[in-house]
Amino acid sequence: MDITSILYTVSVWIIPALLAITLHEAAHGYAALRLGDDTAYRQGRVTLNPFKHIDPVGTVLIPGMLLLLKAPFLFGYAKPVPVHFGRLNNPRRDMVWVALAGPAMNFLLAFLFALGFHLLHFVPDDTVTWFAQNFRNGILLNVILGVFNLLPLPPLDGGRVAVGLLPDSLAIPLARLERFGFLILIGAIFFVPMISRQLGAEIDPITWLMTGPISFVVNLIANLAGLT
Repeated sequence: MDITSILYTVSVWIIPALLAITLHEAAHGYAALRLGDDTAYRQGRVTLNPFKHIDPVGTVLIPGMLLLLKAPFLFGYAKPVPVHFGRLNNPRRDMVWVALAGPAMNFLLAFLFALGFHLLHFVPDDTVTWFAQNFRNGILLNVILGVFNLLPLPPLDGGRVAVGLLPDSLAIPLARLERFGFLILIGAIFFVPMISRQLGAEIDPITWLMTGPISFVVNLIANLAGLT
């Protein structure tokens, strides 16, 4: 891949990625602020400034390497927005709303990117492909990020939703998994598929869990946006 191809690839991913990550984290902080916890606001995290949310390794290095290597998957993360759940008006209930705010923002962004296809008639002909690829990547990135974060494993948003909704007998053991959650994800995303292939099998639990929901949400958003 020459430098021109690399720069073009970066140019059609960077805007969707920054919007997806920035607004996801800002939505968490804004929801927490509205529900009683101003921790993120006081730390400057309720902002559309992407540099407040970017993690150099998780947001730039890892996804960039996966893109350049043409990996069959994308993985990355931003700096988590600090939320003190004990300061929320109703901690158990409001934790669910704060957690859902991030994925909800991603699905809204995906819908807005889908609507963007209707604007292609108004852009210069030599930029149509570039805009279309940005819109397509915006849909995919936001849907993938939204669905991934709804997996019911702390510290993902879906894990916090599950902890807030499940009875204590199930919520407490699930919450205790949070310290191991990142390691579990890394194992499921990278090591389980790699080891299984070495053993002559194809075991990819994250892909199995996400493929159906991602296809469903993408098709739903496309239909709502009036795309064929």
